[in-house]
Amino acid sequence: MMDNRFATALVIACVLSLISTIYMAASIGTDFWYEYRTQSPAENMSEAGRSIWEEFVSKDADEKTYTDALFRCNGTVGLWRRCITVPKNSHWYSPPETDMTTNCISFSLSDQFAEKYIEPGNHNSGTDLNRTYLWRLQFLLPFVSIGLMCFGALIGLCACACRSLYPAIATGVLHLLAGLCTLGLVGCYVAGIELLHRKLPLPEDVKGEFGWSFCLACVSAPLQFMAAALFIWAARTNRKEFTLLKAYRVA
Repeated sequence: MMDNRFATALVIACVLSLISTIYMAASIGTDFWYEYRTQSPAENMSEAGRSIWEEFVSKDADEKTYTDALFRCNGTVGLWRRCITVPKNSHWYSPPETDMTTNCISFSLSDQFAEKYIEPGNHNSGTDLNRTYLWRLQFLLPFVSIGLMCFGALIGLCACACRSLYPAIATGVLHLLAGLCTLGLVGCYVAGIELLHRKLPLPEDVKGEFGWSFCLACVSAPLQFMAAALFIWAARTNRKEFTLLKAYRVA
């Protein structure tokens, strides 16, 4: 028989786990981890700006090329895609427009594991190992986090089928590891952005800030930690009380 305290703790832990999973999935799938804001994106789409757009959509675009475009055109960056804001009609013979549209380009799998250079865009400058591995980790860690939580949920379902709280300890440990992965993801992303901006400083009229996708990941981590604490507490305390009650009945 389960005490109401433990049942309540498990329900709260499951709700926290579900919310953190939704937040994490939304964070991974959206493109607003970092946002650049310039005062006049339309003016930047001059003749030079159009050539930058053409290079931005090119498969051969290097890090410096697409980062310059992000600076000039109100760009946003996610874990999977990069986006810039451009006029809907950007032909050279068209008058300036205020009607803007957002166009996005996905990072390929080879882009995710590509080497980062000490001087972005200069392949002869040598590999920047710090930025290279930070970029790879920020790509892998969210999937590890989601996988751990899903595996923990599977163990939780098995625990319900067995009518036992003890396997919930494993669910709590997996959520704890998932929270550490999410926290590591946030740290890797912040460090990667800071290192990039040291190499490519922001222009004076451009402001950069972390977006709401990044905030969702930041919120997801403490939710995972709280769910882990509740799972582990409920399982251990229930097991301890059951052991004491069994000993009392034997005596």
